[in-house]
Amino acid sequence: MANTGYGKRATGDEDPHADPDFAHLLPRDAEIAVFIDHLDDGHAMGHKVIAAEHPHYGQQACRTSLKSLTGAGHLRWIKEHITVEDNSMRWVTRTYWSRTPRSAQWWAEFARERHGRDVTHDYQPGLARAEDPAPEPESESDGTPETDPTPEPSAAYRTLTRLRSADPRMGLSEAECRALEPLAAEWLSRGATPAELTRALTDGLPPTITNPGGLARTRLETKMPPKKNDAVQTRPLRARVTRVLMACATCDADERTAKIINGVCEECRAEPDMTEEEIKKGFEEIAYLGTTTARFLKQKLERRTGGPVPDTFRSVPIEDRVHYHYRDNRDRIANGLPPRRWKP
Repeated sequence: MANTGYGKRATGDEDPHADPDFAHLLPRDAEIAVFIDHLDDGHAMGHKVIAAEHPHYGQQACRTSLKSLTGAGHLRWIKEHITVEDNSMRWVTRTYWSRTPRSAQWWAEFARERHGRDVTHDYQPGLARAEDPAPEPESESDGTPETDPTPEPSAAYRTLTRLRSADPRMGLSEAECRALEPLAAEWLSRGATPAELTRALTDGLPPTITNPGGLARTRLETKMPPKKNDAVQTRPLRARVTRVLMACATCDADERTAKIINGVCEECRAEPDMTEEEIKKGFEEIAYLGTTTARFLKQKLERRTGGPVPDTFRSVPIEDRVHYHYRDNRDRIANGLPPRRWKP
């Protein structure tokens, strides 16, 4: 599953399920379309994730099919700029799926209608999934009464017993830990963490402490944090979409930097899909020529500048440029794209 608000998102207003839903697609594309259509909402939709789950096809096949499904009008990647009530902002990429094939004009109108939407419950990261608790195994009884096990110490009690490890001057006895446990538990109930409680009891101590229990009680009482305002905490921050951009299905480009045609940018549309043999050959060439070619490209760039130039006079260190070039090509080959030429 993807983070909250990400992953597969249905467009709504779908035709009911039918056998010929994807009959207009090629067999492989239709099989992957059926696979995606049966995924739960919120499932990650990258080609690598689908390849890890699909029993028949690898990453290159899944990537090619996602590109075909985008062209057929079933899939779109849309970037949304989110503005939150606290004035924080972020870009998120949504993955929208439609069992019914849609036209490019329909998708453009769909993206336009996303502007201004309230996404308060979609912008936060993380996804909590409630799992059914596993049934506890039944133990066989021999007729003897069971004794209650020793109760596990509370978090407050454990924090007090660990003060000696944080600072030997604050070593508390068992009786002192039991007596101070209610005060420490009140700290934790008000939102303090065990680490914050430990710092409050150990920071700024005098050189010699003759009564650590009394000092701990005084600090617990005088430094008690305020109670949480539950009425304020329950309302999440409002968030809404302030800008919408269509993104390419096979790379990270969007309408700000590339022309998106039917869900795919011009560069990705013009690039032929690599075969498995070409991908393997590309990896072998990158591994074989990596260090040697990087040094050659560095020398070539230095000749263009009249000799070595200190990195302090460059906007980007040359080693970083060479490293980025090869890292970018390695990722492009892994995604089924041909490598880009070096442009010093």
